[in-house]
Amino acid sequence: MASDSSAALRTPAAYPAVTKQTAGLVDGILTHVTSILFADKIMVTITQDGRLAQWMHVPLNSSNPNFADQQLPSNIDENSLLPMPHFTPKTLLGGSTSERETVGQLYATQIASAITMKNPLENRTILIGLGLSKFEANRQAFFDTIDLVMTSL
Repeated sequence: MASDSSAALRTPAAYPAVTKQTAGLVDGILTHVTSILFADKIMVTITQDGRLAQWMHVPLNSSNPNFADQQLPSNIDENSLLPMPHFTPKTLLGGSTSERETVGQLYATQIASAITMKNPLENRTILIGLGLSKFEANRQAFFDTIDLVMTSL
């Protein structure tokens, strides 16, 4: 379970972009999450052991007419934890193996879905920097990381 090892820090309002940082243990590894909310983008970095090896982006504004007017479900059920199918993450840097790229895109899609569930009117592009020490299929570590990200937004 992700445990908050430090209080979230916000930059003063005088800065042009709101920055928030948090840290916690994910699968026994200290994980740092930083979010910077720019006017046109949201940048999230997830680092373990000082790594930052992969960058992806996920546009939240959909150009697909099938999804442009889609309303989010008003009730929260177990399916609300599933990533939204219309997000298309793109790896910008890193992702040297197909497994690493797939895991990175899964994180990116889940983070974009969680941001949209939190604020259905959000339409900024999400830029995600990922630096995980292990790329293993660990369900609990995945959810702990997403939970840590959501505390930094």
